[in-house]
Amino acid sequence: MEQIKNIALVAHDNRKRDLMEWVEFNWQILSQHKLFCTGTTGKMVESALKQHAGKDYKFKHEITRLKSGPLGGDQQLGAMIAEGKIDLMIFFWDPMQPQPHDVDVKALLRINVLYNIPTACNRSTADFLISSHLFSQEYHPQLKDYSSYINRNF
Repeated sequence: MEQIKNIALVAHDNRKRDLMEWVEFNWQILSQHKLFCTGTTGKMVESALKQHAGKDYKFKHEITRLKSGPLGGDQQLGAMIAEGKIDLMIFFWDPMQPQPHDVDVKALLRINVLYNIPTACNRSTADFLISSHLFSQEYHPQLKDYSSYINRNF
């Protein structure tokens, strides 16, 4: 991970307001990094950052908006993680509401663990991630060696 992080921001419908409050509180930090968002969350994040930063504020990086989660955005994000293009994820998911794309959500969370991506699923964890001294510097996560799995005999 470079000093400037590639941060994925995702929220289920019932948690979008929570994520927007968190983004608004942390807009100055987030505006220094590259943000990748699924669907509607991306629109809301752009709006929140512009509102807090002011119309004339120039962000260092544009927000990359992917498809909506149920329409493939979760899978796009998973592919980016597998390709090493995402450094950490803030995913405010709704544990009380069944999602039409639960299998995609599970796959996304699985790929985060597989590739050792720091992941926050609630505000407290997101606060800890963004306030860590590791957040503002280069970091080299330890990746598990899967070569024995890849090279196994059938």
